[in-house]
Amino acid sequence: MGHKFAEIGFTLAVKEVQARLGSRKGYERMEGGEDFNDHLGIAETEFIQARDSFYMASVSETDWPYIQHRGGPKGFMKVLDEKTIGFADYNGNRQYISTGNFANNDKVSLFFMDYPNKTRLKLLGRVKLVDVNDSEMLGLLQDDDYRARVERAFVIQVEAFDWNCPKHITPRYSEAEVEDIVAARLAEAKRLEAKQLEQPENKPMEKAENVGRPGPATLGEGPLSLVISGIRQLTPEIRAFEFKAAGGGELPLVTAGSHIRVPVLLNDGTLVQRSYSICSNPSRRNFYEIAVLAKRLSSETGQGREHDLHKSASHSIHHNFQIGMVINCDLPSNHFDVHSGSEPAILIAGGVGITVIKPLSQYLKSRGVTLSLHYCGRSIKDMAFRDRLEREFGESISIYPSDENRRMNLRHVLSRAPKNTIFYICGPQKMLSEMKFMANEQGIDSDRIRSEGFGGSGEETSVEDKAFTVKLVKSKLKLKVAADESVLDALLAADIDTPFSCQSGSCKQCAIPVIEGKPDHRDSVLTDIEKEQLQLFCPCVSRAKTQVLTLDL
Repeated sequence: MGHKFAEIGFTLAVKEVQARLGSRKGYERMEGGEDFNDHLGIAETEFIQARDSFYMASVSETDWPYIQHRGGPKGFMKVLDEKTIGFADYNGNRQYISTGNFANNDKVSLFFMDYPNKTRLKLLGRVKLVDVNDSEMLGLLQDDDYRARVERAFVIQVEAFDWNCPKHITPRYSEAEVEDIVAARLAEAKRLEAKQLEQPENKPMEKAENVGRPGPATLGEGPLSLVISGIRQLTPEIRAFEFKAAGGGELPLVTAGSHIRVPVLLNDGTLVQRSYSICSNPSRRNFYEIAVLAKRLSSETGQGREHDLHKSASHSIHHNFQIGMVINCDLPSNHFDVHSGSEPAILIAGGVGITVIKPLSQYLKSRGVTLSLHYCGRSIKDMAFRDRLEREFGESISIYPSDENRRMNLRHVLSRAPKNTIFYICGPQKMLSEMKFMANEQGIDSDRIRSEGFGGSGEETSVEDKAFTVKLVKSKLKLKVAADESVLDALLAADIDTPFSCQSGSCKQCAIPVIEGKPDHRDSVLTDIEKEQLQLFCPCVSRAKTQVLTLDL
């Protein structure tokens, strides 16, 4: 009973490997409770019907698997109901390997890919071959605008499905998608050219360093062109920015907890990329929204260089982002492992951490998951989205403004939670450290906790920080890391091509295996298994306890 895909896929041999390599404990929780992931929901239905191809595997009489690519018009795979999908089979190369295999063994495995959005769905089912004479079923499955002869149809009874993580998916684009991107760019270039011709020759140019003046009309070189369609003040220090597709139409599908890297032009002319949570409801496809907190710069607070970069970027966004400005961003990504089962959830937000917790709460509620939401902030006026969330979640939300001496009793929250509760928490590192300590105190498995932090670990500017050396095995280099420099900064300065995103130890996009040496972990995202058995290390925030740290890079 439980996760139907795990029930089918996690055979005895698979479980033995999981146990040997240390992941078994994390997957055990998928196998309890009521059955789930065997009925297609809204998200699965929309995803399948938006695909123009998929991969299909069958098994022959000799036990050899056979994988076939199937393509057609977008939506040629039809969702007939929550347990049934199907598609018409047109005349092809006439090998009939899949058809023959299904006549002997009706088990099928499907893989649906969304390359631009780095999303994939795997599905297990049983196939029924539909003869060409079954006009009623063929009428449901064939595509009227596709001129080819239908030979038969495949109707698939859904046994189980599972969403895969986006890691290692290389974004690819269809010809139509590329044409849309290019058309939007050309239209924007023509608009800017026309605007420049209208500019009087003797009118002086506005200086970039004038804070509060509009920034450039187009910014960044990413593949996703967005236009700022709305700006609103949420709190005295938090401002929301709404983005729509620059060329019109729907935006790439995002899942709860997704981030987007936004190009930002700093006041000194430096172009940087900063990650922000997409805090709009993930079910909305026509816009994204981010909420940006802008506090005092580090020159006023005495904090480090990376902190200064984030703060000045936030200030630049507040002062320079204007309605109508086009920004070319990276495609959204998601580093949050959102559970797909029916287990209850407790969500905890500290301050601007609500930007992550809000869409997660809305998504889980839409799935019927029993949840409680706890929101901590300095004061009512500083708590973004509070009024909206109170209306939406009613008695399921608790608000804790500290200036009214209303503070969350975390130990009480954890002790009252059902044994199978999944916890989501986003807030300052101090809150995450407290969560980790109390969860360990009460015997809550770390695999049941999904966390994201901000504001540093509280140790990264410690007077104990010292310079050390990183040895890169594959690159055959030795790099000195200064006391006030991150390992990631040293790698990028040496032109080492390594992925990164949040630069705050919250996403593990930059995680690298450690071969020798003892790391000083300061991230908020790696699990104990990832640290101790997989030997992963986040170079954006973590340091070394030994003089030399050898990395598999």
